[in-house]
Amino acid sequence: MKNLIVVFGLFVLISCNSTQEELPPPNILWITSEDNSPFAGCYGDEFATTPNMDALAAEGFLYTHAYANVPVCAPARNTILTGIYATSGGHQHMRSYYDKSDKIKPYPRMLREAGYYCTNNSKEDYNINPEQNEDFWDESSNKAHYKNRPEGKPFFAVFNTTISHESSIHKSIPSEELRHRPEDVTLPPYHPDTPEMRHDWAQYYDKIEDMDKKIGELLQELEDSGEAENTIVFYYGDHGGVLARSKRYVYETGTRVPFIVRIPEKYKHLYPAENPGSQINRLISFVDLVPTLLSLIGEEIPEYLQGNAFLGEQKTADPEYAFMFRGRMDERYDMSRSARDNKYRYIRNYIPYRVYGQFLEYLWRAPSIQSWEAAYKAGECNEIQSKFWNTKPAEELYDTENDPWEVNNLANDPQYEDVLKRMRSATKDWMLEINDTGFIPEAELIDRTEGTTAYDYMRTADLDLNALIDGANLASDPQKGDIPFLAEMLDDEEAAIRYWGATGMLILGEDAGDAQEALRNALNDSSPNVKVVAAEAMYRLGFEEEGLQALYEVLETPNSFARTHALNAIDSIEDEAAATQMAVLDMIGMVGEFNRSHYDLRAAKGLLTKWNIDPMDHGYDMNW
Repeated sequence: MKNLIVVFGLFVLISCNSTQEELPPPNILWITSEDNSPFAGCYGDEFATTPNMDALAAEGFLYTHAYANVPVCAPARNTILTGIYATSGGHQHMRSYYDKSDKIKPYPRMLREAGYYCTNNSKEDYNINPEQNEDFWDESSNKAHYKNRPEGKPFFAVFNTTISHESSIHKSIPSEELRHRPEDVTLPPYHPDTPEMRHDWAQYYDKIEDMDKKIGELLQELEDSGEAENTIVFYYGDHGGVLARSKRYVYETGTRVPFIVRIPEKYKHLYPAENPGSQINRLISFVDLVPTLLSLIGEEIPEYLQGNAFLGEQKTADPEYAFMFRGRMDERYDMSRSARDNKYRYIRNYIPYRVYGQFLEYLWRAPSIQSWEAAYKAGECNEIQSKFWNTKPAEELYDTENDPWEVNNLANDPQYEDVLKRMRSATKDWMLEINDTGFIPEAELIDRTEGTTAYDYMRTADLDLNALIDGANLASDPQKGDIPFLAEMLDDEEAAIRYWGATGMLILGEDAGDAQEALRNALNDSSPNVKVVAAEAMYRLGFEEEGLQALYEVLETPNSFARTHALNAIDSIEDEAAATQMAVLDMIGMVGEFNRSHYDLRAAKGLLTKWNIDPMDHGYDMNW
């Protein structure tokens, strides 16, 4: 009898394996939405109206810990496209358009080579040189559709909706027309209770509802096509958002996204849990998408990919961490790295001397953040609400289970010292593993990678990244006793080390007065990034004319991101001297081409607005 059971079991196993092998490759449909955190009923949000998302979760698998690796669209899409962190390829800065390494193959090409018909409807925005976008897709337009594929070919199709994009709250809808009432909004503790804040939140929930309706239409279209039973459906948001302190910030509100996968019963061997409707607590992030796609269709995963397959035959063990990052956001420089385990979030801020709420032209189009700034200036914000307008600590640590809005920083709490050290170490190990390009400031990286790519440069150059990261860690949280080390860094042969040395001196402020000669020498540095930071440090030490002269010189350089960096410094020191205003106007005249994608011009326009100077009075039409 026992032998009979064994034989029968082997027969069932062989039959199941045979059936799986005979299955045609699944179609794959990606539905993506923009700028939305998991504000949905299926994620426990009772204020949200999301019947289609909820139904999809009931039929599929809802991922509770899904993350964008960066809280803004273009670098997030770069990470998705390439299967490597944008920081590894040098594409972390918002809309920087640098060349992609030829060693990195975009995933649509991999899928096409595997026999798939690939369509994209229709956003690209991959944060690479647009000339490299050619031939990724069989179709990429607002008419691209899987229905156009040759008969018998499996499809991979992306449909992207912009309904919930940040721009959806720039123009206020009359309150009486809103379906979600402003008075019913539950505000995060860091947002002040202003009418504009409540209105923008309510309007945003309306847009989430509209976006959910679009999801339903795309799912119904799939059903009507007769392909639903053959198609694995992914739905996810491209990063968090959109009210201030979400999009662009490496908190839960900026990086955690809704993520649901529905797998047809015929492919149930691919289920991540026994039954549809289950919640999956595994940490996943966008860098995992390419290996997961290849795993689902049975293709070998290239070794250079940096993520982990979370579905399919090549599914890996659950990772301990998801990693995230922040670089330049449009015209404003900042830099953070973050690690997330199932309970805690760790953040390392490398430019802590800048406030969280740096003015950014596009962000400030929302009435809500304007009202928040006005409330702060009027003294109407409490301690939690005021933090956004202050400089940052070097490290942040949050217990996301007990503090979901991440307002209680535990980094200095001795009870969490072990957690802090563990996550700090894991973050450094990750940065070394991926060859993080962010420790070389952007303008410097542009100059030294001419003729190559940042990805290739980091793997061929004689660069001690470990020493560079250690220097950045020291410089971003310096003590007065560190001045001799920082002075040594200012004299290093490596420009990026000198940059971090100057950064440490800037953060120390008046305590760095004894090192003024080292800073003065740095005003003539060959690297404009070093020069800018040293200039700001000297200005704040009282050597204003010397600092300003160095900044004016950088405004004359041909590197637009060196100029952007200098303009950030000029804005921060709040110098409104006539000579400074003229230097900015001269820079505008030198650039000559007026386009809002020129971030030096956007930064310059922000300064002119702050100074109440109309560029038209000087012959410059900057009304983009």
